[in-house]
Amino acid sequence: MFKFLYLDSQLFNLIPVTMKFYTIILLFVAFSSNAQKQEIQKTTEIFFDGFHQKDTLKIQSVCSSKIILQSISESSVRNKLSDENANIFFKSIASIPASVKFQEKILSYNIQIDGAMAHVWAPYEFYLNDKLSHSGVNTFTLFKEKDVWKIIYLIDTRRK
Repeated sequence: MFKFLYLDSQLFNLIPVTMKFYTIILLFVAFSSNAQKQEIQKTTEIFFDGFHQKDTLKIQSVCSSKIILQSISESSVRNKLSDENANIFFKSIASIPASVKFQEKILSYNIQIDGAMAHVWAPYEFYLNDKLSHSGVNTFTLFKEKDVWKIIYLIDTRRK
């Protein structure tokens, strides 16, 4: 009987150590995940900084050379899926006249990660000369290669 009580007390003493261990592991995983989410969000923020500055080199610095660009236009008449060539996209950004004021306001970021792949869901409002032009959602797919996140796919919805 005393041996049983001794075993119980040993197990009881192990539980807090085990709990502490799992708590440390859980905190480490949460911190690691949060750090990765911050890296991914920073990558998309650099994309938009470059976009607003019309700096295509900055945009390209966070994009894969094989990036796929698509857009979904929504209307009451019909929805339309459009593909855009990356080089044409970059040229169109660089050629926006200085007299045109534009801002894509990101409302939030929802980031999901699975290993070397991440997905960003970012609702937005697009303003042209301080007037709301359209709104929708940007979705980015990113790939982590050699510890660097790159945007490999961008699709957005657009509605008035």
